[in-house]
Amino acid sequence: MIAIDNVLLSDEIVEEQFVCDLNKCKGGCCIDGDAGAPLEKDELKIIKKLYAEVKPLLSASAIAEIEKQGTYVADSDFEWVTPTIDNGICVYGLFDENGIVKCAFEQIYRAENPVSKKLNWKKPISCHLYPIIIKKGKINDLANYEPREQMCAPACINGKKLKVPVYEFLKEPLVRKYGEAFYEALKAVANYKKEQSQTNK
Repeated sequence: MIAIDNVLLSDEIVEEQFVCDLNKCKGGCCIDGDAGAPLEKDELKIIKKLYAEVKPLLSASAIAEIEKQGTYVADSDFEWVTPTIDNGICVYGLFDENGIVKCAFEQIYRAENPVSKKLNWKKPISCHLYPIIIKKGKINDLANYEPREQMCAPACINGKKLKVPVYEFLKEPLVRKYGEAFYEALKAVANYKKEQSQTNK
């Protein structure tokens, strides 16, 4: 494990390689799972605030589900999550012309939505960080690398081909979650481990 500030990270985050291959996985992480996307408490107000902006992009079934359940729902494991349609796709997921699921919140962010930009909020941080999954302990956050075995296999192959470590691929969300200093510390640990590995060969 790697300990930085109040976060414990699995070694795989600096040792494994990963780059999403959307043409193959089709954004399946927005569909697959036991619940919707985990949400942090400060994200609940943001989602409520942005719902009117994303609503025109959503399907009729997604809107109906939100009207019935709310913009977020309680969950026994993660406290709060996004609603889903029939325990499948997240209500904020959109299919593009190639059948790839995209996030409605990210679409308005990329379209220069002033509210999203002001909040500096692209999408739920749990989605942005995947395949790193963070669980809050009593003292520390626990960050683990947890790609789905079949769905994420193309991303693992792509990462090895491009030689991109998990932490580098996820630099933006890691900085967003924990700050630049945290990321630089993680990068230093990764470089040290790499040097040690080459020395021991």
